[in-house]
Amino acid sequence: MELMQGRIRDYAWGSRTAIARLQGRAVPSDGPEAELWLGAHPGAPATVDRDGGPVSLTELLLAEPGHWLGERLVGRFGTRLPFLLKVLAADAPLSLQAHPDAEQARTGHAADTGRVNYVDPYHKPELLVALSEFDALCGFRDPAESAAVLAGFGVPALAPVVAALRGGPAGLREAVRALLSWPESERAGLVTAVLAAATAGPASPDAALVRTLAAGYPTDPGVVVALLLNRVRLAPGEGIWMPAGNLHAYLRGTGVEIMAASDNVLRGGLTSKRIDVDELLRVLRFEVLTDPVLRPEPVAPGVSTWPVPVEDFALHRVVVGAGSPEVRFTLPGPRVVLCGAGKLTVDDGVGVVTLAAGRSAVGTAAGGPLVLTGDGEAFVATCGLP
Repeated sequence: MELMQGRIRDYAWGSRTAIARLQGRAVPSDGPEAELWLGAHPGAPATVDRDGGPVSLTELLLAEPGHWLGERLVGRFGTRLPFLLKVLAADAPLSLQAHPDAEQARTGHAADTGRVNYVDPYHKPELLVALSEFDALCGFRDPAESAAVLAGFGVPALAPVVAALRGGPAGLREAVRALLSWPESERAGLVTAVLAAATAGPASPDAALVRTLAAGYPTDPGVVVALLLNRVRLAPGEGIWMPAGNLHAYLRGTGVEIMAASDNVLRGGLTSKRIDVDELLRVLRFEVLTDPVLRPEPVAPGVSTWPVPVEDFALHRVVVGAGSPEVRFTLPGPRVVLCGAGKLTVDDGVGVVTLAAGRSAVGTAAGGPLVLTGDGEAFVATCGLP
């Protein structure tokens, strides 16, 4: 194992306290800190010290792919780390978004010569595990429930959308298309009418969501689209799995996120960034997601995971302390370790590092079983190959 320095992304929706507090730095930070990237994605690769200076993990992988990744991983994914681990800290809502599947990413990237939608040829499934209470929108809820909510606002302009939703899952596509394609000149009026109804009517989570989103996006029909999604409130340790085509948006909270190493994002609203309604509709899966919450499953003493059906990544949580003073387990391929709390020593038979909260390390495929000692918790990212 070697100590690794992650990169902080300063997106406007980020927190000025969460990542700084996790790492024991001064609070508040000088500006928003939205994500801490711990991987080799070329957009913000982590670094490892070499000869007294930082070297990009991306450069190290390219120079010695067999050593870092192992021949099996190189044969499956090429000379790149197939996953990216992050700490995400949302202090304001992120955009409504979805990601393409592997085939859509390949064909989209080949056709998108301007790189406006598909910046790479890879899919981007995601798993987020809450570190704090975490509020998110994840997947479509029962269309009948959404129809009842919209009808309850009593906004005449929404009557066709309500009618489509009452047609069940088959009407979801029509309802979403209608809202995202709402005439530009009428969008402010629609959001104003829905906000007025949400403010005047009885208190409810849906009305509160409208008020929150409309405050930041008063002319965005994404405020209404958000009401078609499951509202998920995660307790620490619970996760949400977001496969391809799943419309979602983070609202607030701090979590550990692991994903396939891609930057392909198709947005539908609640953002000032580019929106391509037709392409988003092409990749969306218009199906009801009945239970988006994943709970951890124990796999060994002190070790739990959130099983997901991809080969690109797997995430494990390791708890070390009085009950388990030492945890030893084997994982395939390269490993990225993030200390989530306390202080831990990590040994992979090649190198030994000590990590405080918010600090990370990386180990090559040549490493042996991981041995963690100390008192705290760690999140360990690796590939998901069986």
